[in-house]
Amino acid sequence: MGISVGLTRAATGLLTAKTADMAYLYETQDRVFYPVQRTRAAMMEIADILDTESVFAKLPATSKKQALQELAKRAAQVTGLHERTIFDVLLERERLGTTGVGNGIAIPHGKLSELKKLCGLFARLEKPIDFEAVDEQPVDLIFLLLAPEGAGADHLKALARISRLLRDRTTCEKLRGSDEPDALYSLLTEPAASHAA
Repeated sequence: MGISVGLTRAATGLLTAKTADMAYLYETQDRVFYPVQRTRAAMMEIADILDTESVFAKLPATSKKQALQELAKRAAQVTGLHERTIFDVLLERERLGTTGVGNGIAIPHGKLSELKKLCGLFARLEKPIDFEAVDEQPVDLIFLLLAPEGAGADHLKALARISRLLRDRTTCEKLRGSDEPDALYSLLTEPAASHAA
């Protein structure tokens, strides 16, 4: 099952689609769709939201809850916000519907009023875990996105960019084959054109 199909099936998840010149993302909330449209020239890059110190290889976790806790702990170090606050926001979002989008990938996300800018973290887990994903397959690649409360369109643009990156099977294979954070960061931050279908 492709990521786009998995996203379609997530009731409160993400739906992505792409044409030759435009990319779209819809995030459902109470069955209402909010579209974001942008040209490739204006596309957000992963390097805009992800730093080298925010990439983790072999993250230890044996459950979805533990994975979110580990990510919240590391996000707290990066953002300066309280770990529990971040974890609660992520858990609340998961209660609305899983962010495990299929093909071993999860994109947990949430908004925090104290946050000043978009913040991403990427983790390759030591072992795949049950994340209640839409395709019921275990997850081993997680891209966490945190956004300010009023991020609006920028939040959706970032989610669309992350989804576009991680639906590239070749990129995911390379991510799964690397144990070094620097190598993972390089793969994640290649220009968007490198991941075009």
